[in-house]
Amino acid sequence: MFWMEMISMIFFFLLIICVLVG
Repeated sequence: MFWMEMISMIFFFLLIICVLVG
């Protein structure tokens, strides 16, 4: 189940970037 954790981490990181930029 490494893919789930990896995808979740990337998605969360992208969400934080969007919040900081926007």
